[in-house]
Amino acid sequence: MSKNEIIATDSGYLRLQDFNLTDILSQELDGLQGGFERIKIPSAGSTVFEVPGDNPSEPDTFKEFSAVILFHHPLYAFYKSKYTGGNQPPDCGSLDGVTGVGDPGGNCMNCPYNQFGTGENGSKACKNRRRIYVLREGEIFPLILSLPTGSLKEFSRYIKRLLSKGRKSNSVVTRFSLKKTTNSGGITFSQAQFAIDRVLSPQEHTLIETLSEQVKAYSQDFGYEPEGTDAPAVDMETGEVIQPLE
Repeated sequence: MSKNEIIATDSGYLRLQDFNLTDILSQELDGLQGGFERIKIPSAGSTVFEVPGDNPSEPDTFKEFSAVILFHHPLYAFYKSKYTGGNQPPDCGSLDGVTGVGDPGGNCMNCPYNQFGTGENGSKACKNRRRIYVLREGEIFPLILSLPTGSLKEFSRYIKRLLSKGRKSNSVVTRFSLKKTTNSGGITFSQAQFAIDRVLSPQEHTLIETLSEQVKAYSQDFGYEPEGTDAPAVDMETGEVIQPLE
């Protein structure tokens, strides 16, 4: 069997009827490190995702995977000095892409650091990404996929396509893949692609809606620690080269 095949251990998402994220976090993970594991986008145009597996030091790799998007939101982070990794929180950050909290804080749209050209190599000094909470079929614990700037346009197009059909992102199973592309500066990078795999059944959607609300509430406390970055050309978490939106 190919390593790039994902096996569903149960039919659809019906296992969620016996699952409560809040209870799991408060009981099973009480006193332990919280948060969700991450699916990573590679650098240099590779077209395989790195997905957490049984061995933490050897993530599984998949050319594509399917999952429900439980919740997604902007994630803005500005560092006055160059980010060097670790759990350093940003000097200013935003979880809604509207209001920054910290220094300088305020309206993100009018912030000078949120303009192209204020960072290195023509990028923004404030790094804009999208944090997506996903759930793969046959699993009951969400994962995070963090989209750097170079993949935001494709994600926006996908969400608009769903909305034009009267669907929300958590009403379908989304197929995620990667495309090798090159930005205007001649830098090759991996760009995420999105397509509908299937529409959830009414029973599945009801269960997913409940989990989506739990994830949404939990996301406000997740913070920036694992995802801060001030890299001018490459996202420190995913390794994806950042390109400006056209």
